[in-house]
Amino acid sequence: MIKIRFFASLRERLDISSIDIEYAGQHDVQQVMDSLINTHEKWHALAEQDVLVAINQTLSGKDCAVNDGDEIAFFPPVTGG
Repeated sequence: MIKIRFFASLRERLDISSIDIEYAGQHDVQQVMDSLINTHEKWHALAEQDVLVAINQTLSGKDCAVNDGDEIAFFPPVTGG
């Protein structure tokens, strides 16, 4: 099982804060994203290049490995002022 969390404007656009999905042997974040994107058009928001990823609360790339039990977080770029 993988826990996926969505933050800030991405959470608002998707109208969901988190989901749990079965770990289907995906090897990296991009494969998890692709599996979501292929299920419904609302997930296309994840394909935007500026979406950031964290695995187990560590900023990661979309090519980083995913293991059963991991938590993946997606969020828009952080800006400050």
